[in-house]
Amino acid sequence: MLRVILAGLFALLITPETSRAQSGDVVLLADQVLVQQGGDTLVATGNVEALHQGTRLTASTIIYDRSNNTLDIQGPLRITQPNGDVLTATQAQLDQGFRNGLLESARFVLDEQLQIASARAARVQGRYTAMSQVAATSCQVCGTEGPPLWAIRATRVVHDAEERQIYFDNAQLRVLGVPVFFIPRMRLPDPTLERARGFLIPELKTSTLLGFGIKLPYFIPIGDHADLTLTPYVSPITRTLELRYRQAFRTGDISVNGAISRDNLQSGEARGLFFAEGAFRLPRDFRLSFDIEAVSDEAYLNDYNSDFKKDRLDSAITLSRTKRDSFFSTGLIHYESLTDGENNATQPTIIGDLRYNRRYFPKRIGGEVRLGFQIHAHYRYSDTDVDGPDADSVVDGRDVGRANLDLSWRDRWTLPGGVRAGVLTQVWVDHFQVAQDAASETDYTEVTPAASLELRWPLIKQTASGARVLLEPVAQVGWIGGERSGVPNDESTRVEFDEGNLLSLSRFPAADRRERGLIGAAGLRWMRQDPDGWRAALTLGRVWRDDPDADLSRSSGQDSQTSDWLFAGQFAHRTGIQLLARGLYDSVETRFTKAEMRANVTRDRYALGASYILLTTDSLEDRVDAQSQWRLNGRYNIDRNWTATSNTRYDIAEGQFLMAGVGAEYRNECVAVNFSVSRSFASSTNLEPSTDFGLTVALTGFSTGGSGKEYRRSCSY
Repeated sequence: MLRVILAGLFALLITPETSRAQSGDVVLLADQVLVQQGGDTLVATGNVEALHQGTRLTASTIIYDRSNNTLDIQGPLRITQPNGDVLTATQAQLDQGFRNGLLESARFVLDEQLQIASARAARVQGRYTAMSQVAATSCQVCGTEGPPLWAIRATRVVHDAEERQIYFDNAQLRVLGVPVFFIPRMRLPDPTLERARGFLIPELKTSTLLGFGIKLPYFIPIGDHADLTLTPYVSPITRTLELRYRQAFRTGDISVNGAISRDNLQSGEARGLFFAEGAFRLPRDFRLSFDIEAVSDEAYLNDYNSDFKKDRLDSAITLSRTKRDSFFSTGLIHYESLTDGENNATQPTIIGDLRYNRRYFPKRIGGEVRLGFQIHAHYRYSDTDVDGPDADSVVDGRDVGRANLDLSWRDRWTLPGGVRAGVLTQVWVDHFQVAQDAASETDYTEVTPAASLELRWPLIKQTASGARVLLEPVAQVGWIGGERSGVPNDESTRVEFDEGNLLSLSRFPAADRRERGLIGAAGLRWMRQDPDGWRAALTLGRVWRDDPDADLSRSSGQDSQTSDWLFAGQFAHRTGIQLLARGLYDSVETRFTKAEMRANVTRDRYALGASYILLTTDSLEDRVDAQSQWRLNGRYNIDRNWTATSNTRYDIAEGQFLMAGVGAEYRNECVAVNFSVSRSFASSTNLEPSTDFGLTVALTGFSTGGSGKEYRRSCSY
């Protein structure tokens, strides 16, 4: 094969002006290169390749005309651009840099997805490719299979390589060769563009509350770091405009979602939602985060089956800093309940909190010293200083503020036989101020000393198969002094007992309650990690105290001198199986007082998930009826193109479904179709039952429809 560098061997054929216009050499590879008589024409034949600034051209024959500075190319020819786009044709006439010219029977392939076939194509300035009599599709086109699933026919198409946009004139969408839609002018982003102004994938929705409607999102990029999406939603019942605004900063980002609606459900009144969140890194390692959640009425999220559907809104702003030996956090939270039967005026709605923790390692005494300080306050909108006619026994307007100081010292040693011993001494100083409570004093102060001794005996071995096993008995004896001052219990009304606080001096979640007297705890921890790819853990434990605590509820598992048995276990296998279970077992009543379980199986072809929760009746937690619920979800890949999904939530105690839904997705190299149906049943958190249907159809191959390259097929003949 003869290799010729045009800029070198044919400098005489190129004028000085043309040489200066070049930004690099053109490399020509061919079986044979001839210079015709007169020296103005070069003919390359046989497996011809030409390379220029990353662009590669292959053809059967290239004729270079010096006088016109053009290339006459006989095909089949193929031009591969640096970004991977491919342009093929039967013949072409181009300039030396392949930037301008005409191609006959051209076919343009963008990002190995979108194919644009045309009778003739013109290259202009290396930026535009203008094509006439066009058929565009991302479907695999095989000669024996008939028309593609979809195609866009147009009289003219222009591709702007710089802006990465495709412009269609007199565009006609055809499905299996049948015209279904016509638009005089249309602009679509090419597959390589991630952020383009224009319409996104429309969604068809059907709801028993809102009827049949359509969502048509419109995306607006705002510079390189922000964008806005406006989504009109129109149905016979509602006129809604949704919006999403996102912006990234050098030190953080924000996201805002909103909607405003007028519908027949609320007699034409304006309804809507506003959700925003953000996080920023500040100087000196501080971090600022916030979120805002607001709706016009309790039923809006349910009526519109919103992605933000929840039964309690929380808006918060937090400033925090975490370092190796210190932690600081301050924040303000506003809660709003959407649950039927809960009065926001009598709930702690505004909560302020400041927390500082630091640890020291004194060399003189050894061990670790921890210092903690907290200021907390919560406010109710109600001005009533007694308990009103509601379901709970809490004063409707009671407001509480507190300041807490926590000082502790701890250390650990290894005793003979490998026993690990730990000592903890601690003192809490708590001051409370109570307002709007006729049955309570205004100020309370408590000083609570405490100490504990902890023993652990980790026994570790490695089996003959290579598995590592840990068996660790644990025990604790503790004492908490002082007496309760009578401060109302406003925060420690829900107490958890799990493997994380088995060896703890107080299991109450807040400072308005602390355990008192002599306590003891014992447990056994077992873990195994097997070389066959699985690991498991099991924890068993129990707590004893000298006197029962009236503020520990039944479902806490600690309402008597001897607690319920704590069981906790987990299992994970390399095949994708995960299990997690935890429960409190009452050996007297021979029943579980509280239990939860989660299981997941994830495989290439399917995924299953299940969760279960059990809560018994408990007057201290205002739970008259037991709660027992299952939640199931699953995914199954029927074949390479079809995927089915399902999810459901079932209330065992009530004997009814709370929610159920199924979905199906079909994807191939040129289309993605999603269909879903969900049913929300009436409950305390769902005021009105509804059924929703959703359908989206995306033509892949454009940036708005995503990529379908992984589904690309090969033609068989």
